[in-house]
Amino acid sequence: MPAPGGRARLRELGIAIGRIPTGEWNAITDVPGVKVGQVTIVRGEGALQPGKGPVRTGVTAIIPRDDVWNKKCFAASFVLNGNGEMTATNWVQEAGWLETPILLTDTLNVGKVSDGVVSWMSKLNPQMGIADDVVLPLVAECDDSFLNDQRGRHVSEQDVLTAIEHAKSGPVAEGAVGAGTGMVSYRFKGGIGTSSRKLPAEMGGYTIGVLVNCNMGTRDELRIDGVPVGAEIQDLMPKSKVSEGSIIIVVATDAPLLPHQLQRLAKRSAMGLARTGTIASHGSGDFIIAFSTANTVPHYPNERTMTATAMNNTHLNPLFTATNDCTQEAIANALTMATTTEGRDGNTAYALPLDRLQVIMKKYGRL
Repeated sequence: MPAPGGRARLRELGIAIGRIPTGEWNAITDVPGVKVGQVTIVRGEGALQPGKGPVRTGVTAIIPRDDVWNKKCFAASFVLNGNGEMTATNWVQEAGWLETPILLTDTLNVGKVSDGVVSWMSKLNPQMGIADDVVLPLVAECDDSFLNDQRGRHVSEQDVLTAIEHAKSGPVAEGAVGAGTGMVSYRFKGGIGTSSRKLPAEMGGYTIGVLVNCNMGTRDELRIDGVPVGAEIQDLMPKSKVSEGSIIIVVATDAPLLPHQLQRLAKRSAMGLARTGTIASHGSGDFIIAFSTANTVPHYPNERTMTATAMNNTHLNPLFTATNDCTQEAIANALTMATTTEGRDGNTAYALPLDRLQVIMKKYGRL
């Protein structure tokens, strides 16, 4: 899909992280069955009027598979630093499965987005909360209040339904879109980014995809493929204070993994995050959810036992490498695709300048 405002993905700039090839779209949607939908909300400009605007926010929906309530996925979560929220993860950790879409939004819209998920899933499952279980929506947040009127809670139920119902496979919009509309990362404009890896046949042939909502890091920390990009670009800073931020990382794979193995995968995405420079600061909320589409966990099966396929632990290393690389590249794509955004009170998050990035990468031998 064409990039807005002359922006480009990392590989379009000639920069590749790692040696494992990407999937067709270099996106989380390369994992078969995974879909992404987004709604971007931009309204108003000028001085903040709490409850009214300006609005720079949105919602991003990741659908693990069709009818995930009745065909659950093995899953696990991991918290690197817990100043934030990813709802329903107590149940994910307890049961070892994922049974809802994953929704990303801003902090104060968590309740409204959760409400929208309940409405959508209740429509699909009319006995939910009556003769069937109630649903615990999985909603993860980051703080976009530097650019957005958070107190207005401007994401509506219809926005949530639209994001879910319009979710699709294929290329994924990145940067200042969906839940990433108002996010700031490494003091540049951040937001949504994604990447994938397709293991060669001799390593299993599995696909790993990562999607991030980036809102973390200070400028000096930023590294891309090991290069201290943030230290090299010390201008284009926000003029007022930005929160310590957060990041949400979603890891998907078609490799047959059990919940404890998926948690190991989630931890490797945290290592990829660290390679981009952030230290998971005290005020940051760094939450990771990982799921596998290889096995299906039925909803209230009649059988007493189930059979699942799982990889041997001694063969996981290529998946660990791929997850690490995907996470780094997804974060970089969020930065290279995001456009300069002015929000409330004239607060501005500047886009990472791509021409200067290429000069820096050449200086350090990456181009």
